[in-house]
Amino acid sequence: MLEQKALGITPGQAGDLGSYATFGMLVGALTAGTVADRIGRKKLMVVCLTLFSLASAVCALSGGVAVFGLGRTLAGVGLGGLLPTAISMVSDYARGGRVALTVGALMTAHHAGGILSAYVAKWLVEPAGWRAAFWVCVLPLLFAPVLAKALPESLSFLVAKGRAEEARALADRYEIELPAAAGRTAPGDRWNALAELFRGREWVQTLLYWLASFGGLLLVYGVATWLPTLMRNEGYNLGSALTFVVLFNLGGIVGMLIAGRASDRFGAPRISAIWFALTAAGVFLLSARMPLGVTFLVVFLTGVFLNSAQTMIYATVSIGSPPANRATAVGWTSGMGRFGAVFGPWLGGQLLATHHGDWGFTAFALAGVSSMVFIGLAALRSSRRGGVRVSPAPAVPFPRG
Repeated sequence: MLEQKALGITPGQAGDLGSYATFGMLVGALTAGTVADRIGRKKLMVVCLTLFSLASAVCALSGGVAVFGLGRTLAGVGLGGLLPTAISMVSDYARGGRVALTVGALMTAHHAGGILSAYVAKWLVEPAGWRAAFWVCVLPLLFAPVLAKALPESLSFLVAKGRAEEARALADRYEIELPAAAGRTAPGDRWNALAELFRGREWVQTLLYWLASFGGLLLVYGVATWLPTLMRNEGYNLGSALTFVVLFNLGGIVGMLIAGRASDRFGAPRISAIWFALTAAGVFLLSARMPLGVTFLVVFLTGVFLNSAQTMIYATVSIGSPPANRATAVGWTSGMGRFGAVFGPWLGGQLLATHHGDWGFTAFALAGVSSMVFIGLAALRSSRRGGVRVSPAPAVPFPRG
């Protein structure tokens, strides 16, 4: 779109538009739990799917930057609400001892979609124009009736609403254990759970986790948004730049599996810090012109470490939090990180707009170093207090609900 000057978009505006989408994801992620508690997770998934599909149509039909930005924001809201809701759904139906494996499989599908998006760009955008990519994003709307008819409702939602017989029938059908009934959380209790994160000296630990998550998602979304453009800025052609996107997401699939096994053995905080250090090194190397084969390898390895390093932050928070407060701790760590997801694409756009695109990889590498430092300090502080166990818990990328 920048090359064709589509809609008159400038590099600075492109960074803003990328931030609109991630801001929408922030709104969607933070509101998904509350809405799902009222209407059900199944209905919310259908609503979110419909929203981001129709919003993509708005982008495809847009005649100006303002309408395009509105479409990107609404698409972000839909996607941001869909991801945590889908994770909560599959967690409900995962058999005992396989929750992390099931969630991990779902997240690898997310990266598989990233791989497909690169081929959509290569096969459709070049011959048919940029609008074709957004029309492809409307196609999921065809699955909304399938979800509405075939997808079972969340067991946790049914139990909370007193629909025990319906929940029991579904649990028997899928041969899983029925979740225990739990009373609704009053608004005051939710605020007390948040206040617990700041009592005494806990505020230091909480801020360290939040800062680590901010830097991590700044890095994830900054690189994901600007990788093709930055690589073209380094002199690679469009075909090579899109191959980088494929390798980056393929690395994410492999990384989720490797990180889980490594964390089981060495601990999630340690793996998160090491993974961020390796990510920063890989991102910084991309600023240097290397032989194409070597660059492909560096992009793949960067994807391996980057996409799972952030997940290990959530695992670390989960390990160090009491069970009654775990969802709140992980949820707010994820929410604060989303501000980094908004800032990352904006930062890349500003660097390109001011003709400092060659600093893009360096800036993102520094974000990785900062997350390494913050998660390392948090883990060290907790271990000295005995607040974090050495043996890790399964990495759950989003809080349930």
